[in-house]
This record gives sequence, C-alpha cells and structure tokens, in this order.
Amino acid sequence: MWRHNSFYYVLHLLLALQCVNTAEESPAWQWACDDGKCIKSKHNPQSSEPALSLEACKMFCNEYGVLWPAPTGVTDLGRFLSKININNIELQIMKRGKSDDMMRSAGRRFRYLAKLAVPYGRSPKHAGKSVDVYVHNRNPDVTEFTPTDTDESYSLRISPDTNQRINATVIANNFFGIRHGLETLSQLIVFDDIKDHLLIARDVSIDDKPAYPYRGILLDTARNYYSLESILSTIDAMAAVKLNTFHWHITDSQSFPFQSTKRPHLTKYGAYSPSKVYTKENIREVVNYAIKRGIRVLPEFDAPAHVGEGWQDTDLTVCFNAQPWQSFCVEPPCGQLNPIKDELYDYLEDIYSDMAEVFPTDIFHMGGDEVSEKCWNTSTEIQQFMKQNRWDLDNAGFLDLWNYFQTKAQDRVYKAFGKKLPLIMWTSTLTNYVHVDKYLNKDDYIIQVWTTGSDPQVKGLLQKGYKLIMSNYDALYFDCGFGAWVGSGNNWCSPYIGWQKVYENSPKVMAQEYYEQIIGGEAALWSEQSDSVTLDGRLWPRAAALAERLWAEPASGWQDAERRMLHTRERLVRMGIKAESIEPEWCYQNDGNCYA
Repeated sequence: MWRHNSFYYVLHLLLALQCVNTAEESPAWQWACDDGKCIKSKHNPQSSEPALSLEACKMFCNEYGVLWPAPTGVTDLGRFLSKININNIELQIMKRGKSDDMMRSAGRRFRYLAKLAVPYGRSPKHAGKSVDVYVHNRNPDVTEFTPTDTDESYSLRISPDTNQRINATVIANNFFGIRHGLETLSQLIVFDDIKDHLLIARDVSIDDKPAYPYRGILLDTARNYYSLESILSTIDAMAAVKLNTFHWHITDSQSFPFQSTKRPHLTKYGAYSPSKVYTKENIREVVNYAIKRGIRVLPEFDAPAHVGEGWQDTDLTVCFNAQPWQSFCVEPPCGQLNPIKDELYDYLEDIYSDMAEVFPTDIFHMGGDEVSEKCWNTSTEIQQFMKQNRWDLDNAGFLDLWNYFQTKAQDRVYKAFGKKLPLIMWTSTLTNYVHVDKYLNKDDYIIQVWTTGSDPQVKGLLQKGYKLIMSNYDALYFDCGFGAWVGSGNNWCSPYIGWQKVYENSPKVMAQEYYEQIIGGEAALWSEQSDSVTLDGRLWPRAAALAERLWAEPASGWQDAERRMLHTRERLVRMGIKAESIEPEWCYQNDGNCYA
C-alpha cells in the first residue's frame, strides 16, 4: 500500500474544509479512498462531512494520482486540493530567448488543457485562488531536437503563495522539459462535479525525466491518405502523453503524396488525386505545430523497395505492378528501384533535398524493408551487372547489390542535408547480425526492429554494438487484428493487440544487459486498412500505454496502471480524440471491480 489509510481520512477532511460550500443540493454519491481504490457510496445528506468527488479522490488515491505517464523521479502530490479561478491563470517566462514563441504556445496549450478539465455543459464557479505559473528555462535559445541527447527533464513545484494565490514553478534545461512540466501541471487540475469547482493539487514536488530519448508513432500516409487535420490531432494526443517523435512514412508503392518540386511528375502521377498531396506548406505547418508540442517530425523515404506509383515513366524501377504479385512482393503493387541506373541517384538526391527543405531534422529514415531478390532477378540488365561485378545470382550476391545501392544512397542523403546525420533502417536480410557490420557501420545506422521482441536478431545486433528502436510487430503494430484485405480470414499479424500487451512490452526486458543501446520504441500504424476516419481508434488509448512504458519503464505491470489508464482515456476524449473505450464507465467509477 502506498500510504496508510488514515492519511486519506485526514486528506478527506482537509479537502472538505477547503471545498465547503453551503446551501447546495446534496449529491447522491461520494467517494473515499481505501487501500488505493476510490470506493463509491451513497452520500448521507445529514452528514456534516461534505462529499468527495470521484476525480478529487483519484488525485490522491495512489502514488501517481491521475498522472500519465508516471513520473520517474521524486513524486509527492501533497495532501491538499485548492479551489482555483479558471479566469485567473497567468504564465510568466522568467528568462527570454529564441524559444519564446514556443514557450508562449506551450502556455496557451496549458490554459486550454486546464479548461478541458471542466466537463462539457458544466460551468465552474469563478470563486477560487489565482494561479501564477513561473517557467524557468535555463537555456531559452535551444529550439531543436537532437537525435538522442535532448534533455527532456523538468522539476515542478506547487505551493501556496498567499491566501488568494497558488504558485506553480516549472524548471528545466530547455523548452522541451518546460513543455513536459506544463503538461504534467495541466493533469494536476481536476473538476469537482459535486461543488462545481476547479481544483489544483497543492504542495506538489515532482522531478521527472524519460527513460528513453526516442518515443514515437509511425503513420503511413501512402497506403491511405490522412487529412492534415487528423495528423495535427494525432500530434496533440502525442503531446498529452509525452511521446516525442512523429515518424512520417510518407510514400510507398501505392502512392507518392509528398510534393517534390524537383521531380514534380512523381507527385503528379503518384498521388491518389491533386487534393491528396502533402504540399511543402502543409509539411511546414505539421513540423511547426509538432515542435511547439515537444515533438520532432522524422521523415522516411523507403527504398529500394516500396516504390511504384509515380515512377512508371522513369525507367528506374523493376517489376512494378508485376503479376502474380505474390511472386515478387508481400502486397500489391510490387516495385523496386533499379540500383544499376546512375540516373536513379540524381532522383534520390532531389527527393532527399526536397525533404531536407521542409523537414529540419537531425535524423533520417531510409526504410530498407522487404527487398525482394526475385524482383531484381527479373531484370536481365541487373543480372548482367551482377555478373560483371562477380556477384552470384544468389542471396549473397543480391546483398552485395543492395549494399551497392545503400552506399550510394547514403552519400546522397548526406549531400542533400548538408551534413552527416544518423540514419535509420528497418531490420531486413541486410541487417542480419551475422553480416550486418560488413554493410552498415554501427556509428552511422540505427536499426529499427519490426520482427518479434524474441527474435534472436535483437540480441545479435546489440552484441555487435548497434543501437535499436523497438517496433516489434507482436506488440507495436496497431494495424493487426482486422480482416484480411488480400485473401480471406484475418490480416497477417492478427490477433488484435490490447493496451495491456503494449504496456508490458519492455525494451529493458528484451535487451537485458544491453538495454542502454535501446534508444526507444515506436508504435506503427500501417494504413492498408486505416485512414482519417479510423485513425483515433487505431492509435488511442493504446499509444498512451506505449508512452508510459517508454517514459517510465515501470517495474510494475499494467494492473497497477489500469485506473490511471481509464482516466487518461477520458482526458483524450475531452481533447476531441475518439479513443476507443476499453471498459464500461462503471469500472471507472468503481475502482478495482473489473479485474480479478
């Protein structure tokens, strides 16, 4: 048990003294904390003790209250809730710099989230204390993420200043820590639906930082198009749970919706329609929106496989839309770049340059998954090229061909971005730990694992010294568990993955003694069977489970997080996120009664 039950009785009395109001209608129900659970009971109107609301009870009924993700350092949520006036919340920036615009944006978001604590249709009383939020940014000129070493730590203190004011102070080493601190502060504000008061936790002390620097969501916008509004909404939800990387898988063999100004015919002939294109203005809007919410946007151009639409007239592909497609790729339409064409690398440099113009990133994803030897082997000119280089037409020979492509493409990435930046590739035959160091330098590449968490490749790559991002499909592919779209039955990675399995998917457990080489994890939503309409339900609240795993790497299991997860889902819904329901609301109101 976190604290002795007598503490909650004292808390109840202190809260009651602060929230007492006369001449109000007696409520039907009240809640009291008992052994870490908020217990519902009928309120006795003859009682001299005012009723405690559900959310006020939940704030103090376990170590982390309603916070998500759980803080990793010292956490003291105090023992008081103070009434506050929603109209008297002021944010003061104590040190100015280049991040001022981002800081002001974070302040506006904080005020917005504070207002969302009030349920729709309710009006909080304007009586209550003013809240002064002081933000101390030690390095206010820092405005950009770096791949693995951006400091996202923060400290938060909430204390009474005078009888009419509450002082909340957030201290961090840069904007990104400040933003996280404000996000946590917004979660410490709840609505008392019995008294119609907005309440804030008082005497709070939190020191917090993430366990992993990379905490992401991949969205594939090529199989199906996603509206700009749905992408921005996803970024808002990511910020609410402190995820920090939006991995944009923006092109694939089915469509090329990325606006390439240097090679406009790729977009013209590759997009589903002129209205389903991500223009440079669109992308800049997403990037700017994301960074103000503490999120980097990571572009991916997947190659040499997963290309097709838009490339038809370039003479730079092999086996595009070849039939029967099952012989050449894993889903239609097939298509791979032809690595022996010198002109191809000029195309790639132009695409990379277009991306560098709109994605101010210090990390780049080169794809590299599901390359088919059979596809390349359909080309007699590729066969001749391989023979000239004394490469056999076998697995080893095609790996040499792939490495030929990867080396030349890597040079063009560096040239386009004007610097040497870390590169990411999916696990594949090229990254097999047996020979990966022959092809990919561990100082240049981060490997993103999409196979199972128990795949021997994980340990093998770690032993070779490679850094990994975990996206193991058995826990982190959120498109799994639906009807098949090629063939019958369910799709290939069924069954559906519940939030509990996502929560239990621990990189530390998978990596064991090599866990410091895991830079983080990422949930992937491949979009063959999803679009803007289904997006929220596919991601949320499951992505929130990932967020706590990667932020806190908790030693406890999902059972200890279940009550906070229910609250987090409710908070996302208040933000306008159509998160799937995971339990009846009765379970939210009756802690501990729905799981054995």
